[in-house]
Amino acid sequence: MPGEKILVIDDDANILEVLQMRLRSWGYHITIARNGKKAKTILSSTPCNLVIIDLRLSEENGIELMEEIVGYYPNLPIIILTAHGSIESAVEAMGKGAYSYITKPFNNEDLLLHIKKALEKQQLTKEIERLRNQLDESQDFKRIIGNDKRMKEILERVSKIAKTDCTVAIYGESGTGKELIARAIHHKSNRTKGPFITLNCGAIPEGLFENEFFGHIRGAFPGAYESKEGLFVQGDGGTIFLDGIGNTSLALQVKLLRVLQEREVKPIGGTKSVKVNVRVIVASNTDIQKAVNEGKFREDLFYKIHVVPIYIPPLRERKDDIPLLATYFMTGFSKLLKKDIKGFTPAAIQRMMLYDWPGNIRELQSKVEHAVVMANKDIIATEDLFTSANTLKNNFNSYRDAKERFECEYLENLLRINKGNITNASKTAKRYRADIYKLIKKYNINPENYKNDLSSTNTEKFCT
Repeated sequence: MPGEKILVIDDDANILEVLQMRLRSWGYHITIARNGKKAKTILSSTPCNLVIIDLRLSEENGIELMEEIVGYYPNLPIIILTAHGSIESAVEAMGKGAYSYITKPFNNEDLLLHIKKALEKQQLTKEIERLRNQLDESQDFKRIIGNDKRMKEILERVSKIAKTDCTVAIYGESGTGKELIARAIHHKSNRTKGPFITLNCGAIPEGLFENEFFGHIRGAFPGAYESKEGLFVQGDGGTIFLDGIGNTSLALQVKLLRVLQEREVKPIGGTKSVKVNVRVIVASNTDIQKAVNEGKFREDLFYKIHVVPIYIPPLRERKDDIPLLATYFMTGFSKLLKKDIKGFTPAAIQRMMLYDWPGNIRELQSKVEHAVVMANKDIIATEDLFTSANTLKNNFNSYRDAKERFECEYLENLLRINKGNITNASKTAKRYRADIYKLIKKYNINPENYKNDLSSTNTEKFCT
């Protein structure tokens, strides 16, 4: 596919010259780098479709550099150049993520064939991802499974706020489905035909944050051979989902605040601001209010993103939904793997109900997938789900922990029902007010958080 951009990494000037001549004659756009530092700079600023790298770089380990590139750009195909005596290393590199390898000296036909196949693979991967996203988008609400009262309240909340452009903050432990809720908001909104762009703030190196968010102009820094649009420009007319917003630096928070206030961005090296029309949804698995109190998160930005908060309960607090979710995942994986699995044994369901699911829905999905793969019969048994006999024992709470969790959750629900009124709460619980105050102090809960309708539907504290 001529016109695609290829990055070649080699410290041999002769090899670079030969590759440049050949690849350009075939119609490809070529960028070269003689070391890993320059290569990473180029990749951070210029989208590439393929990387060709020599494993025998004089000043660094080619395999380690390749692993680093694969880690940041998992869908970017990499072709390894190697001498005949290093084929074993090339095979090792393929095991760590490289697409293929070619030995030196290479002929034109072999090189062109490897490049064409690698680019075809990348194009196919993009198409599969596009189709998967389309399927996900059409199934967003259908994929939010459960009869739990709080989940139904969340879906009602999503339906109400989706048609607005207000900023939404989604809170919940890792694996609870924050991105799924964000997608549901986007696809129920008037922006559904616009892009939905996601960014995991915790996965972006600190030095690349600003470039990812705001982009840059050509020549803004060494290696910026072409201008690059940032996520806010790419998301114009759609929605940007910033997961792990609490992982951003204070310096970047200032710039994010300006975007939310002014609705414009200035690319790195640019002199003019660009107007953007995006809806912002953020998510966090940590207590941002606590980060504000500790000086780690700007208070003004917190109030700017905390317009409509949504709190997703962990799976251990919605155990009645576990059989429904498990059955949903089992049906999907059975179709995908072409296996005729009919259900779970009663013992398997009981074990799932007793397990605490520290990884939440993501962990449940993973265990059910493993079970479908391993099941030898048409029904999933306990041992298919939990390979270790000690899993239940290791995750079963002590009596004291279980009692404290019940007390904490009971108190939160009690305050929620009575909107923070201690007198009414004590009457409902048929306990002395002093008993309620003792529990409030024990679990460090603020009744004020439950006195209005907005906070009475959630809690900022997860009982652990």
